[in-house]
Amino acid sequence: MREDRADEPAIPSLSGRPWWAANEGLAFALELVALACLCWWGFTAGDGLAVHLLLGIGMPAVAIVLWGTFAAPRARIRLPLAGVLVVKAVVLGGGAFGLYQVGHPVAAVVLAVVVVVNTALAETFRRGPAPRA
Repeated sequence: MREDRADEPAIPSLSGRPWWAANEGLAFALELVALACLCWWGFTAGDGLAVHLLLGIGMPAVAIVLWGTFAAPRARIRLPLAGVLVVKAVVLGGGAFGLYQVGHPVAAVVLAVVVVVNTALAETFRRGPAPRA
């Protein structure tokens, strides 16, 4: 029996390339959904055409800049894990909040739960198990 277990998966039943690829695909879909929810909220928030346009276009644009700068796989600025998770919480959580604000609280909670589970699995897949002594 081998003593070196560094190459063993963190969660054996969920490991492997297909699960990782599916989770990464879901993460990308969740990012797009969050942007769409921010856009939807922005176009319905406030009064007047100018405010609708500013929020409807501006909020997703700010989210895209934040994501691309700090949270994307090829981000320009590499933050520690805690910083990346904060950016993800702001952008993806903002999408869930926007969905709540447009009158879909159950869908917002479902989106938030899926985001948390997806992010937790993504971080689990990125990290291997702790080396054993």
